[in-house]
Amino acid sequence: MKRAFISDCEGPISKNDNAFEITSHFVPNGDKLFTVISRYDDVLADVVKKPGYKAGYTLKLILPFLKAYDVTDQNMREFSAQSLILIPNVKDTLQYVRTMAHAFIVSTSYEHYIKALCQALNFPYENTYCTKVSIDKYHMTAREKNSLKKLTREIQQMPIIEIPSGARSLNDFPEEYCKTIQRLDEIFWKEIANMESGKIFREVNPVGGEEKADAVKDAAEKVGIDLSSVMYVGDSITDVEAFRLVKENDGLAVSFNGNQYAIKNAEIAILSENSVVTAVIADAFCRFGKRETLSLMENWSREALKKSHVNQTLLNRLFVLYPSGLPKVKIITDENMEVLIKESGKFRKKVRGEAIGRLG
Repeated sequence: MKRAFISDCEGPISKNDNAFEITSHFVPNGDKLFTVISRYDDVLADVVKKPGYKAGYTLKLILPFLKAYDVTDQNMREFSAQSLILIPNVKDTLQYVRTMAHAFIVSTSYEHYIKALCQALNFPYENTYCTKVSIDKYHMTAREKNSLKKLTREIQQMPIIEIPSGARSLNDFPEEYCKTIQRLDEIFWKEIANMESGKIFREVNPVGGEEKADAVKDAAEKVGIDLSSVMYVGDSITDVEAFRLVKENDGLAVSFNGNQYAIKNAEIAILSENSVVTAVIADAFCRFGKRETLSLMENWSREALKKSHVNQTLLNRLFVLYPSGLPKVKIITDENMEVLIKESGKFRKKVRGEAIGRLG
């Protein structure tokens, strides 16, 4: 039976964080604005567990500010196409995987970016799930623009929240961060929610958290396979529910240069700047299934790979790229988890840059 390869986009496929980059490009000091909101997003999703709130809602929260700075759908399309940076070898990886498995991309990214990505990769857009939005459909008065620009400057003066290790509630946060969170609550859920652009919060539904898990289910149903035949690749907090779903149903959950959220919920950790490693693992999974793939990963070495029945052309490419030592691939355990969180987080910043690498 043909299996399914389902991957997040930003991280495993591309180096971009498209929404961060759009905000940085079109909004003055937009990188700070986005980072403050992104960390607030992590707090609401992972600590507060705000009812009805899901990881990845940063892509919804940032839209009124983009609109205030006159960003259009055309701007988003053109910028996405021009700024696209792919993980090396990923086009070949996806083309190869599609010969062996049903392949899908499940991403929190805006559709403008995913369409540009699909064109560059020659990947079918109909096999993707992403955040649907048309920023042009929303009207904004000059007065509302000014109000949002004022709020932009206020947020940019706020500290970037650092979540304390093991935090379970806001009682575990320093007073400064609690005040920041309280003020952001007022800004988003009272002030902007009551503006005309507050419609965005009601109408846009980013594909993150549970939506990614639902997308994995939908993709599996479309091609008529069980979730045990799914390999899912992700790297961040928006992939947690998809990882859990796949693991609970005996599929394979793989972190590619993942942050702490990915490492805590995946089964295999990849630290690599090249996607050929993903292709090797996908090949093993499609040929042998989960158990033999895990066994091979447990003995990840040039010698073990040579003895396996993984595609020889893939292995030759891997060995040429890494003549002296293979990229790190580890099965995640309770014993090595903390070390892998640090190593993978550090490697993530090396591959994608410090600013993007530290986002949730």
